[in-house]
Amino acid sequence: MRLFLLTTLTMMAFAANSILNRMALAGGHIDAVSFGTIRLASGALMLALLCVLFRGGLKLGGPARLVGVLALLIYMYGFSSAYTSLDAGLGALILFGMVQITMFAAACLTHEDMPALKWIGAALALVGLAWLIWPGPQAQVSLLHGGLMAIAGIGWGFYSLAGRKSRDALQATAANFVLATPFGILALWVLPAPAEAVEMNSIGIALAILAGTVTSGLGYALWYTVLPSLASSVAAVAQLTVPVIALLAGVVLLGEVVTLRIALASALILGGVALSVLAKRPG
Repeated sequence: MRLFLLTTLTMMAFAANSILNRMALAGGHIDAVSFGTIRLASGALMLALLCVLFRGGLKLGGPARLVGVLALLIYMYGFSSAYTSLDAGLGALILFGMVQITMFAAACLTHEDMPALKWIGAALALVGLAWLIWPGPQAQVSLLHGGLMAIAGIGWGFYSLAGRKSRDALQATAANFVLATPFGILALWVLPAPAEAVEMNSIGIALAILAGTVTSGLGYALWYTVLPSLASSVAAVAQLTVPVIALLAGVVLLGEVVTLRIALASALILGGVALSVLAKRPG
């Protein structure tokens, strides 16, 4: 029961990243780049503190560090920028689908054994994503912002792949956040100002700090705590709940609407991912 509750709490934290981001940006409390930078910096501080408390210090080296830092930056700013338009649940769905497709593509390129169900599942997820963001007279998603979230998903997919090479996930994540933070601060000066000026206020700053320290920093740390006790298939399926939680929370907390097209596309994406992660390797 304890493991179930901790896993549920972790998935809620992951979904809350989408809700907090959307609340801050849709409410006009902060711009996307500032939100991403504050989230990144506060997450770095929290993770570094956890490393000091539980590992005796912070180590910035390690395998695939450059890839991890670059992928984290792509994820952070693609994620925040996409939520200037996307609903919370839609964003989580596109992100999650692209993460799985990216990791599937990497498995193909490295010639991993791929059972038929994995191919079918990846195809279903890709069809669902394409349908969700396909432009048309009744399009539900901005192609630009859907594309930004897809790029964020690719970034998180590469981040996850880089993390496989680490012996200490908490140390690696803390190092990535800490090393990425100076580039995030630089982004505030380099990236162009949004077309519609947004005056940052205390609500936006508080939501960004909450997303960085609690739902990112503590959320990731909690995930690494429960992962060793979960079978890999169970861990993968558990993450299927994140877009669902975000969709439901978006409806309840933000007044978002789930149309029939969104529901059907969601079923294709999540069903395809479920097939992929549950498929057994041949042999």
